[in-house]
Amino acid sequence: MSKKVWIYLENGTFMEANSFGADTTSVGEIVFNTSMSGYQEIISDPSYAGQFVTFTMPEIGNVGVNDEDMESMGAFTKGVIVRKYQDEFSNFRADTSLENFLLAHGVIGICDIDTRYLTKMIRDEGAMMMVASTQISDKDELKKILESSPRIEDINYIEEVSTKEKYKHKSANYDSVNFMYKEPPKVKVRIVAIDFGVKRNILNELVDAGMSVDVIPNNFDAEKLIEDYKAKYIDGVFLSNGPGDPLVLKKEQEQIKKLIAAKIPMFGICLGHQLLSISHGYDTFKLKFGHHGGNHPVKNAKTGTVEITAQNHNYNVPDSITEIADVTHTNLFDNTIEGLKYKDEPIFSVQHHPEASPGPKESAYIFGEFINVMKENRT
Repeated sequence: MSKKVWIYLENGTFMEANSFGADTTSVGEIVFNTSMSGYQEIISDPSYAGQFVTFTMPEIGNVGVNDEDMESMGAFTKGVIVRKYQDEFSNFRADTSLENFLLAHGVIGICDIDTRYLTKMIRDEGAMMMVASTQISDKDELKKILESSPRIEDINYIEEVSTKEKYKHKSANYDSVNFMYKEPPKVKVRIVAIDFGVKRNILNELVDAGMSVDVIPNNFDAEKLIEDYKAKYIDGVFLSNGPGDPLVLKKEQEQIKKLIAAKIPMFGICLGHQLLSISHGYDTFKLKFGHHGGNHPVKNAKTGTVEITAQNHNYNVPDSITEIADVTHTNLFDNTIEGLKYKDEPIFSVQHHPEASPGPKESAYIFGEFINVMKENRT
């Protein structure tokens, strides 16, 4: 039997709903995601650390949860908000229910709530902080908890989600015919992936394209990477996705500046894309409600084609960066920058997620482009 949950948003909205998952009190930023599928991948994406995810798809839980579809080792969301939760799952690959998964990771689930109302509120007023509790029903007490809690932009979630030890990622893409991860192909180049909250499928795509991938923590030493590059132990550096406000990551920015000065080939996705902008001297800004979903049209400036992409970010690079970089991709929803190639540097990046396969896979070519950049820089 579901328990009651009480929600208080920073705009003063107070709501009551039902809950599934963890019995707890949680504070975070509320956003909405427009994906029609892939709820497990979204919940296990470290980039959602510190956030409540409101799903616009009305029924969630239908296909359960399985170990193979995890994007990380756990669930970093503060909470999951759905219109209708389905505890009885139906999928031959499922290991357990979504509720059991949330319980195992201490994440609160909220259901039987008007997600369309919440989505329109976020669209009109912007992403905002909220508190949800299965233990506290008093509006004033919840308000005090929210007002005394740090905001998402004040917290360095990278320390929570980044790996603590270096490791080699060995699996390639998932074989949906034989239901197993493919063996890595022949190695063409060797890279280091800096983990700011990297998704498993990004690493799979890097390996599948022909890269040997060593994953290292966020507290990396740029001097060591420069030495390894000069000694030809590595051919390039990948900067991963991750949660929170990139302007908080001062130490990481200083290390990236050293890599830029050394002319090391680099490729960044999402947070990595933002950190490259900041490290070049162009600070990011916060979008009103961000881009979160699997159906965002992005125009490729080189080919003129429109790619349907997956997105998950609240921050964006400024238009002024065109002083030092060429725009390679543009979001057709709001004309914000989605991709950059830095002038006279072996560095490029994208804001969207080319690994996420939101149905189509037309953005996957970007991983091959990284190999081309590294090879060109060696000749």
